[in-house]
Amino acid sequence: MINKRSVLGVITARGGSKGVPKKNVRKVAGKPLVAWTIEVAQRSRYIDRLVASTDDDLVSQVALSFGCEVPYRRSPELAADNTSSIDVVLDVLDRLPEYDYVVLLQPTSPLRRVEDIDGALELCEYSSAPACVSVCRVTESPYWMFTMMQGCRLSPLMQNVPQRRQELPPVYALNGAVYVAKTSWFRMERSFLTAETVGYEMPVERSLDIDTEEDIYLAEYHLRSAV
Repeated sequence: MINKRSVLGVITARGGSKGVPKKNVRKVAGKPLVAWTIEVAQRSRYIDRLVASTDDDLVSQVALSFGCEVPYRRSPELAADNTSSIDVVLDVLDRLPEYDYVVLLQPTSPLRRVEDIDGALELCEYSSAPACVSVCRVTESPYWMFTMMQGCRLSPLMQNVPQRRQELPPVYALNGAVYVAKTSWFRMERSFLTAETVGYEMPVERSLDIDTEEDIYLAEYHLRSAV
């Protein structure tokens, strides 16, 4: 609990994956990918209950073997390539009601630390915001990006562009590692991201979001280096 508010942690881990087959159970630095998220979430000071939502028997077995609860099997309709994580979290909340906060943790962010989870929860609670998402600074600023028009002509993506790098304002992107929301607000908004959402900044080196084989190798390097 945080400030006497109950917290439900949800790990979304379906069986299918196009970019990296069976990604969530793929061995990375000696453990299935989903295990890295389970273990860090279990160390949270605030998460009262940790569950995995999956449609896959193997993912379920792995999650259970690492001490994560799998209270039910996700329906095939919520395990398609185009299924939104929002719908999956809402499904969990329908089945497991009465938590004040929900924390979505995707297995594709194995470099997040427990201080990132707890820090995002603390920021959400003590800033009185309804939601908090983890972000990182982008290395390539959109202020210096272009679209390509007819005839290969370049058109600036943004107007009034600073001429010197030192003048560029800091710009942030979602890194997919931690999503926090008050459950009542989340049910109403059906989103973690509105104008009321606050951002918890994580360093770029912990912001890897695995989507390709190259990302797997990069995660392996960082995880082994951290041991």
